Amino acid sequence: RYSLFYNRLKNIEENEGGLDKFSKSYKTFGVNQFVDGGVYCKEWAPGAEAVFLTGDFNGWNPFSHPYKKMEYGKWELFIPPGQDGYPPVPHGSKLKVVIRAQNGELLYRISPWARYVVRDEDKVNYDWVHWNPPQLYIHKHPSPKRLKSLRIYESHVGIASPEGKVASYKNFTYNVLPRIKDLGYNCVQLMAIMEHAYYASFGYQVTSFFAASSRYGTPDDLKEMIDVAHSMGITVLLDVVHSHASKNSEDGLNKFDGTDSCFFHSGPKGTHQLWDSRLFDYANWEVLRFLLSNLRMWIEDYRFDGFRFDGVTSMLYHHHGIGTGFSGDYNEYFGLHVDEDALCYLMLANHMINFLHPECITIAEDVSGMPALCRPVAEGGGGFDYRLAMAIPDKWIQIIKELKDEDWNMGNIVHTLTNRRYEEKYIAYAESHDQALVGDKTLAFRLMDAEMYTNMSVLSPLTPVIDRGIQLHKMIRLITHALGGESYLNFMGNEFGHPEWLDFPRKGNNESYHYARRQFNLTEDHLLRYRFLNAFDRDMNKLEERFGWLASPPAYVSEKHESNKVIAFERAGLIFIFNFHPFQSYVDYRVVIWHSSLIVIFKYKILLDSDAAEYGGHQRLDHSTEYFSEEYPHNYRPNSVMV
Repeated sequence: RYSLFYNRLKNIEENEGGLDKFSKSYKTFGVNQFVDGGVYCKEWAPGAEAVFLTGDFNGWNPFSHPYKKMEYGKWELFIPPGQDGYPPVPHGSKLKVVIRAQNGELLYRISPWARYVVRDEDKVNYDWVHWNPPQLYIHKHPSPKRLKSLRIYESHVGIASPEGKVASYKNFTYNVLPRIKDLGYNCVQLMAIMEHAYYASFGYQVTSFFAASSRYGTPDDLKEMIDVAHSMGITVLLDVVHSHASKNSEDGLNKFDGTDSCFFHSGPKGTHQLWDSRLFDYANWEVLRFLLSNLRMWIEDYRFDGFRFDGVTSMLYHHHGIGTGFSGDYNEYFGLHVDEDALCYLMLANHMINFLHPECITIAEDVSGMPALCRPVAEGGGGFDYRLAMAIPDKWIQIIKELKDEDWNMGNIVHTLTNRRYEEKYIAYAESHDQALVGDKTLAFRLMDAEMYTNMSVLSPLTPVIDRGIQLHKMIRLITHALGGESYLNFMGNEFGHPEWLDFPRKGNNESYHYARRQFNLTEDHLLRYRFLNAFDRDMNKLEERFGWLASPPAYVSEKHESNKVIAFERAGLIFIFNFHPFQSYVDYRVVIWHSSLIVIFKYKILLDSDAAEYGGHQRLDHSTEYFSEEYPHNYRPNSVMV
């Protein structure tokens, strides 16, 4: 694998003048304004017989501005400035690339490199709009330094409002970012930013890879949003989709040059069976240029601080993970079923990012557990910084759905939370957007279900279902946060147990926005119990910020007691004790401390208590109590403490 990567990199160095120049192609491809007022246009359309540019600037004459055919399927066009010196293609004017296909048909296409596309309300397809404002947005604040502990707030701009509408970048900037900061998250991961024609695809059917979604506002609005996040010390990651592309041809990449290949594999190999989308040909030189330039554009133009790569499992294997289970056997990760070209692209992408922007972070969404995916490329690894611990949310769903509280297996929970490869960093999460989507249930809804509609008011009786649901919601999140990985992620709204599910407007729900919103207002109503969960999530993050357990070595688990339903472990100098028993509390309970000094006596105090009144608990613990270590052997360690 490293040999394949090295050879590709060497070819780029020898034939393209280096990775820096190769990945900067976003400055020359598409339609670009030059200092002298002229416009330089460049496209890659290997299957085209002829290429033209048309639009508002030439009265939509399809043939007046032909491109010149170059080597390797490239086409170029230079439009000189007007007699008055003004740009020949004004800012805000609509454009189309006209392709004469091999069969003679004229195809009106959006450039794959288009920076801004919009859709009028009365139209189905998007229009390409030339974005070249007279005053470019100037970033005022530097990016935050690379974080040791990532506390990620997974977000979707369009649903980030209690109102039933598509919310805006401006709304997120001034209403949501302060909330994220207050909750103690230091990183926001933005979904559905790359333009996608179908809103209900959650941003995963991308049509324009270089365009920020216009349904939320302008490119400058997004730049301002990122700039304000940086002023708050918040790192901003982009959910990037390079695993597949929408099948749209009128306003997407599909059949751009009139063939079924171009950016994709031809025939069945180029179509994802389940997603009904197109699959990139990662061995193609121009596809590598396109995708690497895409990453660089988002970093350098918008100032994103890194990426979460979506659908990595689909990229890694020719079977795309369809109908395939992964047990951890190494034969599953090495063989002809692995798409080495796709893996090589990921190595190139991570190498480029680390070489040009070492402060940036990359995350892999891989369910297969590919070994060394998060080790440096120089070691033959994939080069990612983190991978998502995707088994953890599945485990919580399974035990809540299938087991009674008294049947929960403590050892199995601990195994799932700690089962990760040494020195590969994992992002732990109890639930993400996947669990919030229609057809699934959030943890809060699984725990409390229909009673959330009637008994979340403090004026109503605290029923056993609501009481147990609130307590488990807090405990599940804290144990996942503290034991499950080297970073933590939460999907917006789930921190306070957002009711119901997430469903975008579509024909199946009469185009309703009722479920495509986040009711942040629920946490501001002091008569509702959602504020308890919100407060606990905030203080949990603030405690991690203070002690940094995510950046500390893995925890030492001293107890996983099946009959007592107790889990105890130590990390970053803190002792975490969880009692999952449905009805049994304990007094004089002895737990191990890691320190083995016979001279020093350690004093402990309660820092975070899920049973505290401000978190909707029953106040059964006295926070003024001090606990002292003893030279008393317990669970094979010499010292312990009684709590």
